[in-house]
Amino acid sequence: MKKGMESIKPWCPFCGVDVGRTRDAVQRKMTEFPVGQCDCGAVYVCDASGHNVGAAIVECLVFACHNDWDLAWELIPEDDYLTGRIENYDEITHQVVLGGKLDGRMIRGVLYFIRLHKEVAEIAARFTAKQQSEEEAGPDGALPLPPLEPLRDPKRQRKRASKELVRQLVRAGDIDALVDYSFDDHRTLRFLQRLLYDPDEAARYHTAWLIGQVCARLATREPGQVADLMHRLFEACSDSAATSWGMLEAIGAIIAARPDIYGAFTRYLLNFMADESTQVQVIWSLGEIAASRPDLIRKTPFYSTFSFLSHKNPVIRGLMARLLGRIQASEALFQIMGLQADHHPIIIYEQGRPVNTTVSRLATEATENIHRNKEAIHD
Repeated sequence: MKKGMESIKPWCPFCGVDVGRTRDAVQRKMTEFPVGQCDCGAVYVCDASGHNVGAAIVECLVFACHNDWDLAWELIPEDDYLTGRIENYDEITHQVVLGGKLDGRMIRGVLYFIRLHKEVAEIAARFTAKQQSEEEAGPDGALPLPPLEPLRDPKRQRKRASKELVRQLVRAGDIDALVDYSFDDHRTLRFLQRLLYDPDEAARYHTAWLIGQVCARLATREPGQVADLMHRLFEACSDSAATSWGMLEAIGAIIAARPDIYGAFTRYLLNFMADESTQVQVIWSLGEIAASRPDLIRKTPFYSTFSFLSHKNPVIRGLMARLLGRIQASEALFQIMGLQADHHPIIIYEQGRPVNTTVSRLATEATENIHRNKEAIHD
């Protein structure tokens, strides 16, 4: 840099070549940050405010992986990719302002760069064609995804959330308002998470389901914010000194609502099957995911859960039948049919509301699902 220069063109930290302006991705699945690509293979995103590090890195990594979220979650920094950043970037003039101030404006923008190692880049490239064909066909059993949320007016008066306000919106089931507050105030998801700590089981399931619905819509524009919540929920579940009330249910609800983005988290739910205090929640969550993407359950070692069909807890038996029916587990058909004589009354939760049923009824529904699938295959 020459002494006395106030601004310079932004450059790639890996190859040193000047980079162009960031633009909206052609296939706009992540719409919080504009993206760019260097000739050396590095990709980058622009965070104009410089305050959204986590979300920007998530979007940059997924963009580098050609929108393969499963691959992105598996990658390890340094081992699989390199990172870089250019600070004091002004998106308006497309230059790096060395003093951090231009024409009376404070310049805090950051360009975040990621370059995949060669082997990982090749895997990501092969994913593109596969992804396109899967999107055209759609996975078996998949439910329609939420439409892209409308862009919020950048000149709007932003709403500020509070714990009590969020509590009132949850009680009212006002998903639209919760989505609006989530866009305007990132504390909203944290307030929602806190509401999961409730001794009332029905309240926990209701809040968890609402979180899934809110995150489904929020993720159409800000998937990074939801990813941060997912990591916080898993951390809370792994804390042996704290209760995981509502956390696993919320994880299951989020994955079920946006399996295209967060489906890779499904297999980690099985880590909590060994603990008796979380078995009901895990099986319920897997059942929710199975309703929208049964193939995600099939990709996990779910066979080890068959023994739960004979569990002493009737709720677990019923939920297990529900889960296996939703994934058309014909290999467990005879075990499920054996539960049709089990008339224990139980309460399960559908769309956040309690449903009175019996183990027998759930087993019968599961059996019918499996038979329908067999008939469809033969036809």
